[in-house]
Amino acid sequence: MAALARWCVRRRLVTVLLWLLALGGVAAAATAAGSAYSNDYSIPGTDSDRASRLLASDFPALGGDSDTVVWHTADGTVRAADVEQAMTRTLDRIADLPGVAAVTNPYEDPDSPQISENARTAYATVTFEDASQDIDPGEARAVVDIAEAAGTDGLRVELGGGAIELTESTGSHLAEAVGVAVAALVLFLAFGSAAAALLPIATALVSVGTAYAGITLLGHFMTVADFAPMLGTLIGLGVGIDYALFVVTRHRRGLKRGLSVTEAAAGAVATTGRAVVFAGATVCIALLGMLILRLSFLNGVAVAASLTVLLTVAASVTLLPALLAYIGPRALSRRERRRLAEHGPEPEVPTGFAARWSAFVERRPKLLGALALVVVTVLALPTLGLRLGTSDQGNDPAGTTTRQAYDLLAEGFGPGVNGPLVLVTEVGGAEDRLALDNLDATLRTTEGVSSVTPVTYDSAGDAAHLTVVPESAPQSRDTSDLVERLRSEVLPRAESGTALDLHVGGVTAGYDDFAGVIVGKLPLFVGVVVGLGCLLLLLAFRSVGIPLKAAAMNVAAVAAAFGVVVAIFQWGWGSDLLGLGSAGPIEPFLPVIMVSVLFGLSMDYQVFLVSRMYEEWLETGDNRRAVRVGLAETGRVINSAAVIMISVFLAFVLSGDRVIAMFGIALAAAVALDAFVLRTLLVPALMHLLGRANWWLPRRLDAVLPRISIEPPECRAAHGRPAAATDAEVADILDARERQRNVRDTAG
Repeated sequence: MAALARWCVRRRLVTVLLWLLALGGVAAAATAAGSAYSNDYSIPGTDSDRASRLLASDFPALGGDSDTVVWHTADGTVRAADVEQAMTRTLDRIADLPGVAAVTNPYEDPDSPQISENARTAYATVTFEDASQDIDPGEARAVVDIAEAAGTDGLRVELGGGAIELTESTGSHLAEAVGVAVAALVLFLAFGSAAAALLPIATALVSVGTAYAGITLLGHFMTVADFAPMLGTLIGLGVGIDYALFVVTRHRRGLKRGLSVTEAAAGAVATTGRAVVFAGATVCIALLGMLILRLSFLNGVAVAASLTVLLTVAASVTLLPALLAYIGPRALSRRERRRLAEHGPEPEVPTGFAARWSAFVERRPKLLGALALVVVTVLALPTLGLRLGTSDQGNDPAGTTTRQAYDLLAEGFGPGVNGPLVLVTEVGGAEDRLALDNLDATLRTTEGVSSVTPVTYDSAGDAAHLTVVPESAPQSRDTSDLVERLRSEVLPRAESGTALDLHVGGVTAGYDDFAGVIVGKLPLFVGVVVGLGCLLLLLAFRSVGIPLKAAAMNVAAVAAAFGVVVAIFQWGWGSDLLGLGSAGPIEPFLPVIMVSVLFGLSMDYQVFLVSRMYEEWLETGDNRRAVRVGLAETGRVINSAAVIMISVFLAFVLSGDRVIAMFGIALAAAVALDAFVLRTLLVPALMHLLGRANWWLPRRLDAVLPRISIEPPECRAAHGRPAAATDAEVADILDARERQRNVRDTAG
């Protein structure tokens, strides 16, 4: 690692140009190729997937995205001649647009169910030729422009649907700018040097920009969700700035000790850079753990996020040393440079709040540990009420046209019209047709059903579908109960004695199937991620206790973060105030992605905190000193890093995307809890209570395990492993170093 840093410092121009070339080349390729994202939640083999495939093969006209144009009048009715003429002209113009396959005009049928009973609201269905993920946003924008042009003072026109949602602007760039600005301010306050503060920002922007373009290209080779680039940016900015912060902090420490710029950079990469690589590896492993679920939708998210983390780590140990060489001594503030010139190198002794806090934790480990457990438990309690389900356009911010259309439809036709269920089957003969006719009547009397459309057959007469409108909203638990009732009770009776094989599709059915598969695989997924993370820590710190405590802390952080998400998004505590729309269930894919990301990020602070403690333990064999010094020396930088990451994550609430806002709030809550409660309070308290048992490892296991240490080779060779020594040997080590005691050896 040190040799790599020296090479980057000596050939800093080449290093910077290579990174800029990579950024420019990948960005140019992504611009030329365009995006190819896909939000395909279907899981092969599920009932909803079979319904979707059968519908697409036998009713190709229904295969494209279906959107709605809704109009409402407060005075008069939608049947008024002027309203009918205006909307008919509008719908005819929309039908002639490129990409539009069909438009259903309610005025063509005097008894159309698309006109409400009070005749105040009506809607038309616009069917596109392609699915929503394949629609050109320009085609959707043309539909929106024509429809909104028909609105007047007495006539409201709103639009809803997946394609329409593509046209709604988000504040993603604002979110990124706010996050970066806050991070720059925190870095300047921490370093006192504008040059040093800008380097982590520049490093993160170059690596994240390259990753963003790379994710765009990745979408052409595998299924990548449309939120994956934003999620990658969110994670990349957070960890990228943090990783660079740790390296710059160690570099500045070397400069204060009188090292040259080259040696300070090499030393920073050889020590903290190793921790960065290790922490990044744990994040990637946690993210790639999603691959074991074997869900194409999540595979793309896992690879995209891992690519971002990989590039941020690479930039932190290559691009950053080159940039440090360019600014030279200006990595220190003017006051620090002046003090260094006047007084020469001085030993850096941990002082201030971090040192006082470290001593305080050492004196009150039981009390503070119990307090931390109470905080974590209270925050995690809402997780017990977690409900996975459909988040629809009824959860969009109140000012959006999709939310307005959703509310108008629910008010005029009932909430179920926003998420109808589709029953699809192949048809064999007369008995099957008779059974379907009887099913139509049965469904109308089924609990939870608002209305049923007549059975529609394909041109060959060998397939049929009918639409069931629930009484409840798509995201309601009652709608999920209706799906289960249809599958387990109503449809099996209708199929009895026939060749029918009815499948239930629709938004709610698809999300319920997706959630069911994920929940079934979640224990295996969590077990693999936790197990691999513990194995890495076991190899790095040669201890059984450190990995077990880390696993417990990470699970606690994840549970508490979920509790915050449930309270805000599912219970609605402040969601409207934050502009995140109304309360609703949590998306089925969110727990898996959040567990991966949160578990990986939680490992970061564990690695940076414990690696410093481990270094001190290797030198002295004194657990109390190791914990005290490790917390005192890393507390300030961990807190600064946490503030940066929290600011970046919370800024993404401004993105306007509910899913990204969920990620942002969950990650911010987890990092805040992790940095200010777990790693700087509960972890050191437990380590003080456990004493030398923290570093215990059976001798036989120690002999078998490969040695993959975060510490540089010279440190390992010089200090050996006091933890594996006998008590007498440890006493000898402490005796020999007694004369070298400094202010850090005195508690408090």
